[in-house]
Amino acid sequence: MSECWENVILLSADALRADHLSCYGYSRETSPILDELADESLRFANAYSASSHTREAVPALLTGRYPDVAVDSGYHLASETIAETLSAAGYATAGFHSNPFVSRAYGFDRGFDHFDDDLHLGQHKLIALAQRALDKVRNRHYARAEEINERSLSWVDSLADGESFFLWNHYMDTHGPYEPPGEYATLYSAAGLSGRDAQSLYQRAIDDPESITDEERQLLVDLYDGEIRYNDAKIGAFLDALRERELLSESLVIVTADHGDAFGEHGYYEHPRYLHEELTHVPLLVRPPGGESGVVEGAVSTLDVAATVGGVGDGVSLVGDIDEDRRVFSQARGEDADSHLRRYAVRSSGGVCFCERDRETGAIEFTDGLDRSLRSALEAHVEARVRVETGDSSAGEADVDEEIERRLSALGYRE
Repeated sequence: MSECWENVILLSADALRADHLSCYGYSRETSPILDELADESLRFANAYSASSHTREAVPALLTGRYPDVAVDSGYHLASETIAETLSAAGYATAGFHSNPFVSRAYGFDRGFDHFDDDLHLGQHKLIALAQRALDKVRNRHYARAEEINERSLSWVDSLADGESFFLWNHYMDTHGPYEPPGEYATLYSAAGLSGRDAQSLYQRAIDDPESITDEERQLLVDLYDGEIRYNDAKIGAFLDALRERELLSESLVIVTADHGDAFGEHGYYEHPRYLHEELTHVPLLVRPPGGESGVVEGAVSTLDVAATVGGVGDGVSLVGDIDEDRRVFSQARGEDADSHLRRYAVRSSGGVCFCERDRETGAIEFTDGLDRSLRSALEAHVEARVRVETGDSSAGEADVDEEIERRLSALGYRE
């Protein structure tokens, strides 16, 4: 490990795009808590996810490896994680979230002493059935930030005094369907929507984006921003709880997102397998123990989190000097009719270049980017990724039970 941190706290939000946070220049005050945190943190103005969707982005975040080696062809975890590295170094480790795609069904519990994926897998069958029935009645698709906080703080309180720990909280509130609770539902729009109507509108935006009117698009944005404000408040409550326990000052705190979300900018909603700005530009705040303020303009990647935390992976430490001319790369596997495609992007603080590779023919098509140096860099990167691309090392998709299927459907992944 390049650094020795007393505690490491990684807070990630699902589908949270950087340009909807006020500390990143958004017109609405959606993130007053994160704005305050940014004042005592390193804020990375040009941070990009290694991919555009959870199944590749979270593995890259947790391993520091590009998605093509972080997970196998069935999206099972295939590389060592931060949790494994820190556990081997003597840290207590725990993860709390409710995203089925990074559950223990896909091996993401590796390295965690305590792993709460909210799916009740392996629990008593009657308890699981009762929870499923209750979730359906409540139209509950994931654990709210308040629940994640309660569970993770309970675990923190179970630790021995002075025991070093790694804690990962992944919040789902900013993922669709956008249903901000209570006062947050009408914070930016008087209209609001019931849970069922919000889910229906979100699903239609995914399935038939051309049917979404300007008013409906704005309503989706309003509800999304309400979710951001809610999540921001709950992150604030969590940080306050750590302060009360006198743990915040001695901990490395990293706040980021796995990817962003789209609102029709390129003809689609949600986060399909593309690499446009709205999908890959994520917030990234790094607060070392004691705090450190500053804005870093050089391009960084979510791969850099693992290098910062445990000195592992393909990235660089975020608490070191970042080259202002640095280039970072993203990738995404195509799906369905595009499953033979691999998409790549390279970004610097001032430019971007995209390409697609057809695995069947080997052809590479550059779809954007006039900067010749970026195109050359992307060509070299793709050549390198082709050389390390692994074969099919999985036994196929994990067998998921009806609870995972239901959650995925509610989140817009299944019909």
